[in-house]
Amino acid sequence: MAGNTFGTLFKLTTFGESHGTAIGGIIDGCPAGITLDLDMIQEEMNRRKPGQSAIVTQRKEPDTVAFYSGIFEGKTTGVPIGFAIHNTNQKSRDYSHIKETYRPSHADYVYDQKYGHRDYRGGGRSSARETASRVVAGAIAKQFLSDIKINAFVSSVGEISLDKPYQELDFNLTESNPVRCPDPDKAAEMEAKIREIRKEGDTIGGTITCVLQNVPVGLGEPVFDKLHAELGKAMLSINAVKGFEYGSGFEGAKMKGSQHNDIFNADGSTKTNLSGGIQGGISNGMDIYFSVAFKPVATIMQSQETINKDGEIVEMTGKGRHDPCVVPRAVPIVEAMAALVLADYYLLNKTIKK
Repeated sequence: MAGNTFGTLFKLTTFGESHGTAIGGIIDGCPAGITLDLDMIQEEMNRRKPGQSAIVTQRKEPDTVAFYSGIFEGKTTGVPIGFAIHNTNQKSRDYSHIKETYRPSHADYVYDQKYGHRDYRGGGRSSARETASRVVAGAIAKQFLSDIKINAFVSSVGEISLDKPYQELDFNLTESNPVRCPDPDKAAEMEAKIREIRKEGDTIGGTITCVLQNVPVGLGEPVFDKLHAELGKAMLSINAVKGFEYGSGFEGAKMKGSQHNDIFNADGSTKTNLSGGIQGGISNGMDIYFSVAFKPVATIMQSQETINKDGEIVEMTGKGRHDPCVVPRAVPIVEAMAALVLADYYLLNKTIKK
C-alpha cells in the first residue's frame, strides 16, 4: 500500500489500523533543538480522541502518545521522531456482521477489489483513527511554527451555519462547548441538531473553517506546488472530506474583477482579502482562511440495502460506536494538517533562500 507519507522536508509517515495493536508514525525532517511541550501534544490528542463528550463516538481510548526516538531532554535531536498510540478499547466483534458484507459509502468494497483482502474491524487502515498520528505530528509542527496562529472551528452542522465573519469571532470560545463552535448560541443549536440526528440512528455533515495568521510572505511555489494546492491536498486527505475552498472560494466565481481584486496598501498589505492570503500560489502575509466540508458519517444505525462478497443484495444495519457528526473531533485534525503544510513550506523556503 503506497501513499502513507505526507510532506517533502517535514515528512510524516503513519502506520497502523483501527483495531490493531497500535497506530503511530515517523516524523522525518524536524529540525534539532526545538523545545517541545509534551503536555501540549497530549492536549491536542485529547481534543481529537473518542469518548470526550455525549455527541461523539463512545469508544474509550486514552490516546496516550509514547515517543521512542528523536527527543532527548525535552528537545528534538534532528533524527526521526518515532511514536506510537496503543489501542486499548477495540470491540472487533462489533464488526463481525460486515466480514462478508460491504457497507454503503465506505471503503470496504474498493479495498477488497484493490487488495483482494481487507481488515473489516472498524475499517482497518481506512478508519479515521489513523488521523490521531497526524495530530501528534501537527502538534510538533505547531511548536516549530510558534509565531503562526492556527485556529480551526466548526462553522456549520447541516443547515445551521455561522453568520459572522471570522474576524468577529472569539477563538478562545471554540473549546467552550463540545461542538467546537466559537459562537455559543449557534453551538447550542448545532449540539441539539446532532443529538436529534443521533436519536434517529442517522448522521449529519458539516464544515470546519480554519484561519492561519502571521504567516510570512513567500511560502509556496507558483506552479504545481502552490500553497493552496497543498493545503487542499492535505484537507482532502482527511477521512470524510468532500470539499475545500479558500479565500472567496466558489462565491468569487460570481463576482466581477473590479469587485474581487484586493487593492494594495502602501505597506504591501491589502484593503480586502478575497485572495485568502495567497496570490499566485504564494502567501502574501494576509490571513489565510479556508473551509473544509465533511460528509455525514457513512455508518448509520438504520437498515440499508447493500451487497455481499457474492454480489447478493442483502439488508444490513450499522453496529458499533460511531460519531453522529465528525466535525467536532475533526477540528484538531484540520489544524494539524495545516501545520504540517506550513512547516514543510517554511523549511523549503529556507532552503531556497540559501
